[in-house]
Amino acid sequence: MFVLNSVPGGVQALRRCLAALALLCAGAAAAADTLHIGSKRFAESYILGEIVRQVAEPHAKVEHLQGLGNTAIVLAALQAGRIDVYPEYVGTIDLEILKHRQPASMGQMRRELAAMGLGVAVPLGFNNTYALAVRGDADAPRTLSELAGRNQLKFGLSHEFIGRVDGWRGLAQRYGLAQRPEGLDHGIAYEALQRKQVDVIDVYSTEARIGHYGLRVLEDDRHYFPRYDAVLLYRLDAAQRFPAAWRAISGLEGRISEKDMIAMNAAAEIDGKRFERVASDWLGAAPSKAPRHNLLAKIFDQDLARLTRQHLTLVLLSVALACVVGVPLGVLAAARPRLRQSVLGMAGMLQTVPSLALLALLIPLLGTIGTAPALVALVVYALLPIVRNTCTGLLQVPEGLTLAAQALGLRPAQRLVHIELPLALPVILAGVKTAAVMSVGTATIAAFIGAGGYGERITIGLALNDHGMLLAGAIPAALLALLTQGVFELLEWAVMRRRQLRPAPTAAPARRR
Repeated sequence: MFVLNSVPGGVQALRRCLAALALLCAGAAAAADTLHIGSKRFAESYILGEIVRQVAEPHAKVEHLQGLGNTAIVLAALQAGRIDVYPEYVGTIDLEILKHRQPASMGQMRRELAAMGLGVAVPLGFNNTYALAVRGDADAPRTLSELAGRNQLKFGLSHEFIGRVDGWRGLAQRYGLAQRPEGLDHGIAYEALQRKQVDVIDVYSTEARIGHYGLRVLEDDRHYFPRYDAVLLYRLDAAQRFPAAWRAISGLEGRISEKDMIAMNAAAEIDGKRFERVASDWLGAAPSKAPRHNLLAKIFDQDLARLTRQHLTLVLLSVALACVVGVPLGVLAAARPRLRQSVLGMAGMLQTVPSLALLALLIPLLGTIGTAPALVALVVYALLPIVRNTCTGLLQVPEGLTLAAQALGLRPAQRLVHIELPLALPVILAGVKTAAVMSVGTATIAAFIGAGGYGERITIGLALNDHGMLLAGAIPAALLALLTQGVFELLEWAVMRRRQLRPAPTAAPARRR
C-alpha cells in the first residue's frame, strides 16, 4: 500500500517508476543476441513459427513469441523491433500491409517493404487462400455467386476478415452480397457452423477442420481472392545479425506442401498435439513426449510455474503503479470539490476503453509489445476503484479530527499523512483489493501481445477450440483471484483489528464537501 505525502510527490514517484520500466523494457527489446520469432493467433501460424524456431535454434539463441494477435499487432511488433521474423502470406502483405488496390509484383512489394526496413523471403511452398465455407448439405450453395439473394443465410466471419482490405467489404462488392455478417472468433466458428448458429464462415484453405467437419468450400468463381503463398516477413537487419540461423531458415524454401500443412494442422487441431511436437515431427526430430489430454495434466503442465510468475508480475506491478497514480488523484478529488467529478469521470471513462483496442494503440505509441503496453493497459483499468475509494475514504474522515489537527498547528500535508490517510486506509484498501482482483482477470489479455501469463493458454485454446486448454488458463486465473481476495481480506481484518485496539476518539459528524 502506498501512502504519499502529496500529489506532486506521487507524480515524481510515478515518473521514476515509468522511467525504470521504460529502461527495463528497452533493455529487453534491445537484446541483440536473441532471434525473436513471432506468430499470429491461429494454429498454422503457431506451427510455422515453431518450425522456424527449431530450424534456427542450433545456430542462435531463439525465442518464439506465440499468438500475438492479428496482422496489425504482429506487424507493429516487427516494425518496432520486438520480433525479427514471422510467417505471413503474400496476399496479406500485398493488400493488407501495403494497401494495394490491385495485386502487385513481388519486385514492387520488396521495394516498398525495403523502405520500411522489412523484407519478404523464403516461400515455404504452399498457398493458403481465404475462402468461405458452408455445411455440406445437398441444397447448400457451391459457388460464391450463389450466395447473392440468399438473405436468410447467417454469416459468422472473423473480425479480421470483416475489417481487412481483401476481406468482406470487397468480397460483398464483387459478388453483390447484401447480408450483414456478425463478428465471430475464428476458433469457435466451426462449432457454431455445426450447431447451425451460423450458415457461412470464412476459412483458410489448408485448415484440417474443413474435411473433419465435412464442410463445402465455395468456389471463388469471380476470382476475388489473390494467392496467399506462405512466406517469411522479416527485418532486413535480422539476416545480417544472425547469418548462420538465417541460412538454416532459408533451407525451408519450398519444403512445405499444401498436403503437409493440412496434416500438421490436423495434428494440432484434431489430434491435440502441442505445436512444438507437430513441428519437430515434421522436421524428423526425435519424438517428444506424447501429449496428455486430461484437464489436470493441462493445468499442471511444465509451463505452469512460468505462466504463474508472469501473471503475478503483471498483477503486482500494475496494481502498484495504479496505487502510485490513483491515490494522489483520489486525494486531489477529495481536496478539490470542483475537480472531483472531472477526476472520477476521467478514471471511469478510461475503464470503458476496449482492451484489445487499447493494446493495439499502445504498441505503436510505446514502440514495443509485451510487458510495457500490457502494464499500461492494466494500470488504466485498475485506476477507478483506487481513485474512487481514496476519495470516499478521505471524505468520511470526521471533521472534528481535522479541526483538532488544525488547532494543534499541523500543516495540510501533515494532516493528510498522519490523520486522514490512516483513517481512510480501510476504505482505500477495499479499492486496492477490487483493483487487484480485477487485474488478475484482465491480465489474461496480455498474452495477445506476448506478455505471457495464463492468457497464453486461453489464446491457444481459442485458436484450437480446445475447451480443456481454455479451462487450463481460466481455472488458475480464477484461483489466483480468490487467493488475492483472501490476502486482502486478511489485510483489511488486521487493519480494523488494530484500530479497534486503540481508544476511539470523540468525533464530530463527517464533513460534507
